[in-house]
Amino acid sequence: MNKSSFYQAMSSELASESTMLEFKLQKFDLARSQHSLTERPPYRNQHHTQKAFETMNILRKQNLLCDVTLVAGATEVSAHKTVLASCSPYFYAMFTGFTESRANKITLQGLDGAALAILIDYVYSAEIQVTEENVQTLLPAANLLQLSDVQEACCEFLQAQLHPSNCLGIRAFADLHGCLDLLSHCDTYIEQHFVEVTENEEFLALPANQVAHLISSDRLSVPSEEQVFEAVMNWVNQDLANRESQLGSLMEHVRLPLLSQEYLVQRVEEEPLLKGNLPCKDFLIEAMKYHLLRADQKALYATPRTKPRTPIGRPKMLLVVGGQAPKAIRSVECLDLQRERWLQLAELPSRRCRAGLALLDGRVFTVGGFNGSLRVRTVDIYDPVRDQWSQAPSMEARRSTLGVAVLNNQIYAVGGFDGSTGLNSAERYDPHAEEWTAIASMSTRRSSVGVGVLNGMCTYLR
Repeated sequence: MNKSSFYQAMSSELASESTMLEFKLQKFDLARSQHSLTERPPYRNQHHTQKAFETMNILRKQNLLCDVTLVAGATEVSAHKTVLASCSPYFYAMFTGFTESRANKITLQGLDGAALAILIDYVYSAEIQVTEENVQTLLPAANLLQLSDVQEACCEFLQAQLHPSNCLGIRAFADLHGCLDLLSHCDTYIEQHFVEVTENEEFLALPANQVAHLISSDRLSVPSEEQVFEAVMNWVNQDLANRESQLGSLMEHVRLPLLSQEYLVQRVEEEPLLKGNLPCKDFLIEAMKYHLLRADQKALYATPRTKPRTPIGRPKMLLVVGGQAPKAIRSVECLDLQRERWLQLAELPSRRCRAGLALLDGRVFTVGGFNGSLRVRTVDIYDPVRDQWSQAPSMEARRSTLGVAVLNNQIYAVGGFDGSTGLNSAERYDPHAEEWTAIASMSTRRSSVGVGVLNGMCTYLR
């Protein structure tokens, strides 16, 4: 019997067995109850696709049944058109509608050879290792080949690497390759870490338009506007010959009216680069005039430069400062609500309990209180960016169990207990002038008083 006759005989035998099997099943079905086998769900092999791709990958590596060779630089990668087209819209379009559909060797211009090899491995294996060494070539290659899941993996990797020293570079990379989610994450990170970012070389290398874009943001997180002013001056002085002409356009975005009068007079007005710059002098005069206005007049003369920055997006924290009388302690803790855990922060400069707390310009003011022996007038400021404490001018009166509130960017300290009697006096702290001023007293002495701000007024509750 020759080979052809053998195959014909085998086919005939298999067909006969198939007919018998079908007949037996039909008889079996007739003997069953009303429930038909067709109601059962189809059998599904969960590992079929994976096994098929594993086999195709073995064939590819052995160069079996491959019908295309991809070329990128000096790298050549063999593959199967059907597999490539099923996983990549780029290859699907190429192999179903372009002249390359009939080509056996295709050169891909502008593609890194090593990245191509890694991506073709991914197409067959569904696995890829993104590293610091390959991410900058993988992302543009994945963009070109329209492998969106690899794109996403690269962006997630870069997002996890964000640091004040590299965030501006990663932002530029995300912008270049149209990674909008990564770009948004970079912008938020830069705004939240502005002070640290401006201390790195990437900031000093930015072009003027990007510096202007950054410092114009309402969402910058800075302890005070001084950091923005100093960042601009450092950037200009980095290349004074070419950047001095940009000073006026940049200073337009620095909110000089939010600086203290002392800083305006001693630092800004005395800056040599500003003295001969007419636009900068106009901005300085505007700031000086703003400080001369009464609190109720300032709203009438509002400009973009008088608007306080309102950083958003930082994780919410609950701060606990000092102890409870009579136990005065230096301990400071915060509850990270996002991670649900307590963190130990820098200790108070001195023991404290029953103090008032206020949040102003991104810093926490601890006002008055009891040190275990005496009621105190002292005020300490906590900087959450640097995890450091500093001192502010003391109040005029000793106060514990006082009420504290912030109104019109000033701190109000109300009532309290001085060690012998409850107080009806009140005072106000101006962070720009860095001084406390007595204001009208309450009609009633109040200790352990609550203070709230409503409709532009302080309301006292006890």
